[in-house]
Amino acid sequence: MNAEHRAFCPTEILLPGPEVQPETWACVACDQYTSQPEYWEKVETLVGARPSTLRLMLPECYLKEGEGRIPRIHETMAAYLDQGVLKPAVANGFVLCERTTPSGTRLGLVGAVDLEEYDYVAGVYPLIRPTEQTIAERLPARLKIRRGAPVELSHILILVDDPERTVLEPLRARKDQLRRLYDFDLMLNGGHLAGYAVEDEGDLAKVEKALDRLREKQGEHPMLLAVGDGNHSLATAKARWNEIRETLSPAERERHPARFALCEMENIHDPALKFEPIHRLVTGTSPEELYDCWEKYCESRGMVLAEEGEGHTFQMVIRRDEYPVVVQKPEGMIPCETIQLFLDEFLYTHPEASIDYIHGAAALRQLAQNRRSVGFLLPEISKKTFFDNVKTLGVLPRKTFSMGEADEKRFYMECRRI
Repeated sequence: MNAEHRAFCPTEILLPGPEVQPETWACVACDQYTSQPEYWEKVETLVGARPSTLRLMLPECYLKEGEGRIPRIHETMAAYLDQGVLKPAVANGFVLCERTTPSGTRLGLVGAVDLEEYDYVAGVYPLIRPTEQTIAERLPARLKIRRGAPVELSHILILVDDPERTVLEPLRARKDQLRRLYDFDLMLNGGHLAGYAVEDEGDLAKVEKALDRLREKQGEHPMLLAVGDGNHSLATAKARWNEIRETLSPAERERHPARFALCEMENIHDPALKFEPIHRLVTGTSPEELYDCWEKYCESRGMVLAEEGEGHTFQMVIRRDEYPVVVQKPEGMIPCETIQLFLDEFLYTHPEASIDYIHGAAALRQLAQNRRSVGFLLPEISKKTFFDNVKTLGVLPRKTFSMGEADEKRFYMECRRI
């Protein structure tokens, strides 16, 4: 592979051979269902002794068992290569994939991102940027897996801001002319997945040109791609590459496979790609005390807490009631930043209170019925301003957004030698 300093590159992609059942090969991302080991027990039962990506990754609900599991992961990766379970499916290209869930059918393109064009360090302006702060403590377990791993498999979703639909959508228009690689139902309500090989030189050139045009439109410090899901997985790949690159000559660095990381690129404007705010639940305090502190906090910083007006709007959920709250002259650029800055201060001065981050308005309303609980429903995430917000803020406040429900997250399917 020759990167030619492109952010998103064609690559060799491995898939299981025809004798492998795709329904039990593909498993959901390791960072899902972390508090629900019963989900992973169901996966274990479904997979049985069959070849599966379940054997190539460590579900995060089992992180404490990493020391025993990681060597077996490496052994299984090597065995799948030696035994021909994993076979080359695309020599130098992409996989166009269609994922159907209750939110619709979204389009993705699996390829390799150049880690030289990505960084998670604050204050730099790479072509590929994280959307949330990278927590260093979350990398070591992932690094243990990547070190010594002969292949990688990915749940990373990379977003491109392409409102005119110039990169991926032209490939969908001619998918009937592409070689079909897989087409099957995913396990445990995961929906349906179909994939097609993109290997024609003309198609590859069109993708490259479309990305180049998007890059050129941005002017100084362009951000071509943003990490939508898998921020810490991509940071792990970067950390590992930083270790390896120091041992290589300049010529070797240009082509070493660890310089690249397997990702799926999706258009943020795809209507089937759902962006949902992550709500806040504060427990261990009374609504009256919290609101009084919020009011004083706002006054001390030149903001106004009101029931209506211009500003950042939230719904405060107390038992079965909801109250609109507007922060006028907000200190944050986006609502999530405004509320999180206050809650961080409140929690620091009220150690008896705690916070939880809740996916779904219905779940928050249910949990907020408990005594000494206060819920905050955050407004919808704007796709139109998402990239601009990331550029301006550097990274978004923690737990700003989620891309779909847990069973809509990316399933492991494709692999690549590293």
